[in-house]
Amino acid sequence: MSNSSGSLDERTKRFIAKLHEHPELQERFEGVMAVVENADGDTLTADDAEQRVVEELQMLGREALQCWAKRKAIGLEHEYDERRDYQRKEKKDSTGKPDMVQ
Repeated sequence: MSNSSGSLDERTKRFIAKLHEHPELQERFEGVMAVVENADGDTLTADDAEQRVVEELQMLGREALQCWAKRKAIGLEHEYDERRDYQRKEKKDSTGKPDMVQ
């Protein structure tokens, strides 16, 4: 939202920044807004508008879950890599097999 001076509030700025990080979600939100504004001029009834909103929201849901899955996979990869790096850097407790005394 804009404040009285016409500048964007912090919440809106954060939302816009997040949309720029996820262009596929931005596209879906734009699709919902196109329905609301009847941008194509082809939505004549409430039933038509409802159907288009449902379709856009389904696509938004799929995109959101795909984004979540990608971020989760990247996070798990980093976590795994950090564990492997840590394990490789640990010192061994033993210096090898003790010499056999005869």
